[in-house]
Amino acid sequence: MINRVIWIVLDSLGCGALPDAERFGDVGSNTLCNTVKATQIVPQNLKKLGLFNINGIDCLPNEAYPDGNYGKCIEISEGKDTTVGHWEMTGVSSTNPLPTYPNGFPKEIMEEFERLTERKAIANKTSSGTGILEELGEHHVLTGDLIVYTSADSVFQIAAHEEVVPIDELYRYCEIARRILQDEHAVARVIARPFIGKQGDYTRTSNRRDYSLSPPKATVLDHIKEANLDVIGIGKIEDIFNNVGITEALHTHDNMDGVDQTLNYMKQDNKGLIFTNLVEFDSSWGHRNNVEGYGQGIMDFDNRLPEILENMLDSDVLIINADHGCDPTMPGTDHSREYIPLIAYGKELKKGVNLGVRSTFADIGKTVADLLKVRPIEEGISFKSEIIKG
Repeated sequence: MINRVIWIVLDSLGCGALPDAERFGDVGSNTLCNTVKATQIVPQNLKKLGLFNINGIDCLPNEAYPDGNYGKCIEISEGKDTTVGHWEMTGVSSTNPLPTYPNGFPKEIMEEFERLTERKAIANKTSSGTGILEELGEHHVLTGDLIVYTSADSVFQIAAHEEVVPIDELYRYCEIARRILQDEHAVARVIARPFIGKQGDYTRTSNRRDYSLSPPKATVLDHIKEANLDVIGIGKIEDIFNNVGITEALHTHDNMDGVDQTLNYMKQDNKGLIFTNLVEFDSSWGHRNNVEGYGQGIMDFDNRLPEILENMLDSDVLIINADHGCDPTMPGTDHSREYIPLIAYGKELKKGVNLGVRSTFADIGKTVADLLKVRPIEEGISFKSEIIKG
């Protein structure tokens, strides 16, 4: 009997451009394989679980007898960001794209934001996080003006130096923006982007916070919670779901802290779901075109995998997948429209089952509900019967 699912999202580790990638400008993107080829890494533990047995992943030899079950998923939602990806995998696909602002936010939005925060806002354009700090970080430090920018995603980002705008004050400004950005301007996320340092050496900190919309309908998290089971969100999971369907949450500093906290909860007496997002792949390496960092990040996680496997109970299932791509080898710094890899492992599961190409991320959430025997989500097809022993 399965009592607990440990669900780990390797944020942005996509595995190849989707058939509609041309619409998004992402032809040729393959975060996993392009990184593996560029850095010559060999993540042996992920390989042993079957990562390189997935259809179409040919950057390393496959495993003759993989310990895990493996496949990849297509995204049916309109988008390629964290919120859209996580919502779809938990049972809420987004057929209508969330609003984006390639030319900046409307005048009335910015005027209301300035009125309520009592601070001037500068930038109001698309930019990379590092680029905007190079351009306007010094101006912000000298004036206290808030740096507001966006990207190809549905986001309203506010950057501020921690010594100029205290963290709690920045969070309050994000809450103000979240209240303003509703209805037709309901962006997926308002993001606090605190940074430290001096001109020429500004660094974003781990005090980032995301203020998401609530999912428009119940997710598998809600169904697990209503069954009086635990839903433990680690990393930015709480932010992505606006704390809906979560019973306990913990923010983390980086990927390895995320693994540490996951292991800590695995050693405790809980049943239900431990849901972890490892965001550094995306925030520290994908968006910064840091292919060497991305490769090292994959290896760092791979080196921790044995600890995770050793601490699994017989009644545990481990699911590892991504939520979109963010190929550090491609031009630009935005997310990429990619398949996501999927691995499922457990002592009560079969080994080496090829789950093929799943028609939606929601197949994962449907399977989680099936494994935990809670109310199913409407979307997706469970693959429990394909992987469970007996």
